[in-house]
Amino acid sequence: MKVVYHDDYRTVYASDPAAAPGRMESILSELSGYELIEPEPAVEDDVLLVHSRSHLEYVKSLGVVYRIALLAAGGAIKAAELALEGEPAFALIRPPGHHASRDSSWGFCYFNNIAIAVEKLRAGGRIKTAVILDIDLHYGDGTASIFSATPDVTYLHPDSRSREEYLREVEELLSSAGEADIVAVSAGFDRHIEDWGHQLHTEDYR
Repeated sequence: MKVVYHDDYRTVYASDPAAAPGRMESILSELSGYELIEPEPAVEDDVLLVHSRSHLEYVKSLGVVYRIALLAAGGAIKAAELALEGEPAFALIRPPGHHASRDSSWGFCYFNNIAIAVEKLRAGGRIKTAVILDIDLHYGDGTASIFSATPDVTYLHPDSRSREEYLREVEELLSSAGEADIVAVSAGFDRHIEDWGHQLHTEDYR
């Protein structure tokens, strides 16, 4: 597995928890054995695949947030391209994105990184179908909204309460999703036993 990462993701671009200093460094310290791949920022045309011009201009008005948000979207694109080439990839990026819809965003999100990555592959004719598995504790309303009228992209958000039921639900959802061209994971980790969700153990994410 390759890890998509850029040193600029360490930038403290806002005062919210997702942008807090030390978070990226803590994760990186556990990934010393993996090859790091540096992405390029997404361009405006990538963002406009899923967001309106007015939303792009709003994020652009936020200064450094815009620069880092483009880089995060670019990281998701790079990870998707690696996966399509047969190389499993983890995008260690921020800010997150699954609460960003076409015209708005909240929950520390600005651009919907995973949606941009999937739509870039689809627009380029590299894939037709995709499954997005969102393992964050919170429902990715932005991702669900963006693809609500797109039958070739399936958004899955398991919500079982117990650890065993949740893991079983993930397996069942993936097995019933059919033969998608790519499976993308929106990997929030707040279901961890030591986080808000108090549900999953570290080994459950492997």
